[in-house]
Amino acid sequence: MPEIQLGTHTVRSHGARLLRIHIQDWLILLLLIVIEVVLNVIEPFHHFVGQEMMTDLKFPLQDNTVPLWAVPIIAILMPFVVFIIYYFIRKDVYDLHHAILGLLFAVLISGVMTDAIKDAVGRPRPDFFWRCFPDGKGVFDKITTGVLCTGDKNVIKEGYKSFPSGHTSWSFAGLGFLAWYLSGKIRAFDQRGHIAKLCIVFLPLLVAALVGVTRVDDYWHHWQDVFAGGLLGLTIASFCYLQFFPAPYHIDGWGPHAYFQMLAESRNEVQASSPNANNIHAQPSEIESVYIQPQHEMRFNTQDSSPMLNR
Repeated sequence: MPEIQLGTHTVRSHGARLLRIHIQDWLILLLLIVIEVVLNVIEPFHHFVGQEMMTDLKFPLQDNTVPLWAVPIIAILMPFVVFIIYYFIRKDVYDLHHAILGLLFAVLISGVMTDAIKDAVGRPRPDFFWRCFPDGKGVFDKITTGVLCTGDKNVIKEGYKSFPSGHTSWSFAGLGFLAWYLSGKIRAFDQRGHIAKLCIVFLPLLVAALVGVTRVDDYWHHWQDVFAGGLLGLTIASFCYLQFFPAPYHIDGWGPHAYFQMLAESRNEVQASSPNANNIHAQPSEIESVYIQPQHEMRFNTQDSSPMLNR
């Protein structure tokens, strides 16, 4: 009877099966993309802006330090690179597929929720005055004192999308998911007290935070917009990660749920097809067992073949 081979599930051997199982999830991703496009096309709610309110909305209109095209690179492409590198180390298509799927769900759900709130709230940006009156000459309704904008319609439309920050929510969604992913792979919470592991986990969060800081520095957002965007993105990233992976502090936190389910199903199939199930020779599970000795020593005994897990 052949042994159950662990850690050798490649795109070629198991990729098609995974795609068939999760085809509905990928279709939902396409639907989220369509919704995201629609939310960016429709006109947002125009929150009332009176003449007296302009005092806090006269910050300079300037370019983005982090342009819009750079956000997908930061939030999606950078985590992709990490996922692919780990795939070549471990050859586990379950991990690669679920990491990519979870990341895309985190970013797209954050994007849809962020833009939906933007359109519903219609909060003016700190530079709204110069969007509304590019010549610097304010025009206001004589009765309501509301603004009568004379600027470009597209620029004004973007001026009503301050809350929450899209750059920040996307960055925290993508890099927050990456932080969860790294914490599981390097066993950041293995109770050995290696603080260097936490530095690795916090690095993506620092990058996301710096993206948020630029939004305030560029006067495209109020600090409340950035705070809300970061909280929204990180919360959604956490939910999406835990949908596909165990918590990083769990004994099986290094691998996706589907991987361990596949191992259990493989063993059941082998045992069911064998006339002598008790004599089946199968490799031990890749679940780590922990033995705590009286002298507070901790000894780890694992069959896991990944070089990243025991560091």
